[in-house]
Amino acid sequence: MRKPGGGESEEKVADLTPMLDVVFIMLIFFIVTATFIKETGVEVNRPDTQTAEMKKYVSLLVAVAPDSSIWIDKKKVDVRNVRPIIEQLHAENPKGGLVIQADMKSKTEKVLEIMAAARQIGIKQVAIAGEQN
Repeated sequence: MRKPGGGESEEKVADLTPMLDVVFIMLIFFIVTATFIKETGVEVNRPDTQTAEMKKYVSLLVAVAPDSSIWIDKKKVDVRNVRPIIEQLHAENPKGGLVIQADMKSKTEKVLEIMAAARQIGIKQVAIAGEQN
């Protein structure tokens, strides 16, 4: 296209490369720093409670299914392996606590075994999950 004065006109195009770099860096930052919701891998029907409160720093989530099987990180775990697995996960995040999601139909014995293992390891924050009314 010619200018009325006789020369070629130049189209000005914004360089988006620096902006895309910043967007990708922010995306990586948010992915790395995001806190993901932990799931146990089994559906648990928790008992109702009037005094339930939310816990902020939970690093370990253990579920006890209705058939009293124990689940950690979406994997069914033998009762003999509960302590070593909890110990390993606690070593990765020593400040976090342990929450036990026990089904109403599960045996109390399994919950007590998990709590005993947590105490032996030295986990100070142990809670049992309930359904808040």
